[in-house]
Amino acid sequence: MRAILSVWDKTGIVDLAQRLVDQGWEIVSTGGTLRALEDAGVRAIPVSAVTGFPELLEGRVKTLHPAIHAAILARRDRSDHLATLAEHRIGLIDLVVVNLYPFAEVARSDPSLDVALEHIDIGGPALLRAAAKNFPSVLPLVDPRDYEPVLRWLADGGPNAVPLDERRRLAAKAFAHVANYDAVIADYLRQADPLPDQLPIALERARELRYGENPHQQAALYHLLRAAGPSGIQRWTVVSGPEMSYNNYLDAVAAWQAVSALPQPAAVIVKHGNPCGAAHASDLHTAYEQALASDPISAFGGIVAFNQALDTRTASALTERVFDIVLAPAFEDGALAFLRRKRNLRVVLAPEPPESGSWSIRSLDGAALVQQADYEPVDPALWRVVTQRSPTPEERRALGFAWRVVRFVTSNAIVLAQDTATVGIGGGQPNRVDAVRLAVWRAGERARGSVLASDAFFPFPDSVEVAAQAGVTAVVQPGGSRRDEEVIAAADRLDIAMVFTGVRHFRH
Repeated sequence: MRAILSVWDKTGIVDLAQRLVDQGWEIVSTGGTLRALEDAGVRAIPVSAVTGFPELLEGRVKTLHPAIHAAILARRDRSDHLATLAEHRIGLIDLVVVNLYPFAEVARSDPSLDVALEHIDIGGPALLRAAAKNFPSVLPLVDPRDYEPVLRWLADGGPNAVPLDERRRLAAKAFAHVANYDAVIADYLRQADPLPDQLPIALERARELRYGENPHQQAALYHLLRAAGPSGIQRWTVVSGPEMSYNNYLDAVAAWQAVSALPQPAAVIVKHGNPCGAAHASDLHTAYEQALASDPISAFGGIVAFNQALDTRTASALTERVFDIVLAPAFEDGALAFLRRKRNLRVVLAPEPPESGSWSIRSLDGAALVQQADYEPVDPALWRVVTQRSPTPEERRALGFAWRVVRFVTSNAIVLAQDTATVGIGGGQPNRVDAVRLAVWRAGERARGSVLASDAFFPFPDSVEVAAQAGVTAVVQPGGSRRDEEVIAAADRLDIAMVFTGVRHFRH
């Protein structure tokens, strides 16, 4: 029995090799792995002793040789394959233990192109693919966590003792490892081509979740592997409370994206993927209180996100309510002490805002949608007043705030705001006028004197008429409806100031 060992991550490799030798295996190895085994006193032979060739091109070519790959790829159930090996005096290889050069880690250090290219592994993926292709006869091992169970099977009866289902699992794992590796390299090289013809995506399981959106659905959190390194929720830390659930992640991301789009200090409360309150103010505590006042009923059991370090006073106020998650870029020591008193409250450290140039990927039935994330900067200087009356300075300030928030509400999206705090939000409705009615209903008397933001144009004047009846004084919307003139005429008739942004913010 012969095994080839060639690993960058040498975790457990000496113990694995020694136990294989003790079971009667011959070890073939390369480069640094061979030196590590020799230094530990483990018997191993260099790959050059098998191939009859030295390592070439400063190690670029070591295992790419028929004496290695024929030994791995030969089918044990084919007499002609075995006869070919015998003719060329090639011995079988039954076990391949390989993991790859750390390309991702090197790429994150912003190396020169030459350095990056030298850390693209060629021989390692070829070995793994060969072993995985021939998994009924050859064991591919890429993960040190698999060493121990495989060793137990081998001790019980050699390579044939490893069940076929386990061989198949190891082969799938090897192919996935190589696929993720190649996807990260492609990500590094394709910097100027964000929507290529082929888009391999590398995902690595971070943790299993108790369940998905509902208890009967299995779920896990996967991290997106990028040449640029960890970003987004990969940088989050749950510093207190239970582990995050599937729905927790969805809501927390929605809250973090929304609060990061607001000036500091700001607070956003999210429930079931939609903001139910948002505000920015002179201090964090005031911002939180104003966000909560927007819809205190919906806020029960929701997620609260802040865009600056959470202070003790605000943390104390949070403990008077029931929330699932509190999210902030930092926490004062006193604030953490208060929050940790709530055993079921998840306290999440999110050290950086969402990546402005990131891409959104959504799975479909057998397909995926990819788009640039909606981080269009808000520039009121580009807005166009379309009514006879221009917004007052106070209305403009409120319109700017409402426009920042409305993009994070599910379409059809309507946000009513007073100054820099929401007072009524309506979203996820199949028609826009019902979204206005919902926002007005939630605002109640606070709708009077408020301004309104709509994520897309008004198809009819009815939404403006409902808003005016409730006391809304100004509207911001993208414009672009075939009935814009009718909508503008209704606003003029009702003394509502209206501005067009020319930018739509659908969120499905």
